[in-house]
Amino acid sequence: MGNDTLEKPGKKVVLLGNAAIARGAMEAGVGLVAAYPGTPSSEVPIVLSEIAKECGFYFEYSTNEKVAFETAAGAAWSGVRALTAMKHFGLNVASDSVSPVAYAGVKGGFVIMVADDPYGWSSAQSEQDTRYFARMAKIPILEPSDPQECLDLTKLAFELSEEFEIPFMLRTTTKVSHAIGTVTLGNIKKPKTTGKFVKDRSRYYNIRPNLQTLHTKINQKLKNIEKKYGLKLNKIHKGNGKIGIITSGVSYKYTLEICRLLGIKIPIAKISLSYPTPESCIKRFIKDKKEVLILEELEPILENEVMAIAKDINPKLVIHGKDMLPTVGEYTLEGLMPIFEKVFRKKFNIDFEKHRKHADVSIKEMPLRKPVFCPGCPHRSTFYAVKEVYGKNAVYAGDIGCYVLGIFEPFEMQDFVVSMGASLGVSHGISKVSNQEIVAFIGDSTFFHAGLPALANLQYNDGNIPLVVIMDNSYTAMTGHQPNPGTGITGMGEKRPKIIIEDVVRALGAEVKIVNAFNYQQLVSVIKEMKEKKGFRVIISRGECRLITKRKLSSTGSTFTKFMIDQNLCKKCGICTNNFACPAIQEIRKKKGDQPVYYINPELCWGCSVCMQICPHKAIKPIVKGNKTVPGGAD
Repeated sequence: MGNDTLEKPGKKVVLLGNAAIARGAMEAGVGLVAAYPGTPSSEVPIVLSEIAKECGFYFEYSTNEKVAFETAAGAAWSGVRALTAMKHFGLNVASDSVSPVAYAGVKGGFVIMVADDPYGWSSAQSEQDTRYFARMAKIPILEPSDPQECLDLTKLAFELSEEFEIPFMLRTTTKVSHAIGTVTLGNIKKPKTTGKFVKDRSRYYNIRPNLQTLHTKINQKLKNIEKKYGLKLNKIHKGNGKIGIITSGVSYKYTLEICRLLGIKIPIAKISLSYPTPESCIKRFIKDKKEVLILEELEPILENEVMAIAKDINPKLVIHGKDMLPTVGEYTLEGLMPIFEKVFRKKFNIDFEKHRKHADVSIKEMPLRKPVFCPGCPHRSTFYAVKEVYGKNAVYAGDIGCYVLGIFEPFEMQDFVVSMGASLGVSHGISKVSNQEIVAFIGDSTFFHAGLPALANLQYNDGNIPLVVIMDNSYTAMTGHQPNPGTGITGMGEKRPKIIIEDVVRALGAEVKIVNAFNYQQLVSVIKEMKEKKGFRVIISRGECRLITKRKLSSTGSTFTKFMIDQNLCKKCGICTNNFACPAIQEIRKKKGDQPVYYINPELCWGCSVCMQICPHKAIKPIVKGNKTVPGGAD
């Protein structure tokens, strides 16, 4: 992914929005990058980690977003340009430190890239609008609308951050981060990677009475930014009529597309610097308008600000926004075009109902693909074994990672999912008021991210401690297999001694059992043993992410042992498909009412061997080539 971002200046390349942000940081001369992976922002650190050594800047995957933010802030305070990237939930984690750093200001440019996720494509817990947070923290925001702007506004954010000595936020949404477009590259600036922290009581002492002085200074910085750049960065496109559009981010692109499709030319105010509130641009745009339509996904932030400004500038202005549009999910062309019909009082001869029916037919013809664990995933066998021992009535505390897929059938073993590490904290609360059996799941990366404080709290404050299952697949797998402190390599590919999870947990006072996630009998035996015990006990179910194992084998020319179903022994019980639900095991019926035939697709079998272990009729066997088989995982 990083190769195209290293092309020569002046060349046009096709980049993902996030990759363009990475290139923008390089062109700005970023000296330090610290991040914790979180989709839809993940590709920014992925690209920068791949090219950090070649380009000469420092990169790290920090243990969580708060640490990443603080690391970048330390560099910026020392005069080195720094970037941290995260999703909206990551900003929540970092939030304790964000406002104090903004008050103190920075010396080197400091850019906080935050990706919001309308519609929750990769963020199941909530749709959150970061623009509110930026206003609370008093951090200016730039919002790109396409990959070229992702590059350009990233560079600009570093420059403005240094000019006004304040962190700048680069806010994207999923459709901007994951947009693909042609980008013209500029010059890569040689990074400055060393600096010096200079003591300064007037800047870094944020206690009274200096706190109020810092607050006054940051307010003035925001006023200065709006005064100088409110019209330079926010563009007004002239058009016909007295009805206009005010918009930002990906909604601006939707506006242009609709205008092109419908053959209309309308006045448009494109907001790129969305905070501090672009009063000068909005005043100039609305003063002669009769109506405006404000297009912004999620919350009516621009809308409320336009209403406040219009009260004095154009009190008769009719403002449309969330009276016609939802505050949930993403916008689409199909959803916006009928709104344009209403606002501009013009029929565009598009039968939206007919279009919707055609779309529904197309969707129905597409094969249904439920979210499932990969073939051979160590989490599948762990969930299966825990459910075998605890049954369906136990409380299963969910957490963030690949194992969130345990919420779906047939497992249904994530009764709630709140935030990283919350399985432990919420379990503690339930255990204090209930005698229910509780199993709390947490992954290895989440353990390092937010599990340690919660585990310490369990040990210290909980007498009826839930069973904790740490699902260790050795990577931050859900966002692209980034390393964590238990992986043994850094974000720049350097080897480091692993932090051994069981050593840390034992140091907190837990009884620990380590099991092979691919050894089903061992899993069941240990779970039963720990179920009968009381107190602080932790099972570490360890099994490398099968995608990584597959890549390692492929690099050496090896492959997995494949498994097959002996049709003479198969009793059609359906345990392998209905209960274990490995996507490699498939059910075929030639016609409705026929007896099913179960078989293992050799193209999908990744050789974990657990299906062979759970089959009650011993019908699943390895495919033997010659006299040798490669161990399937239970060795």
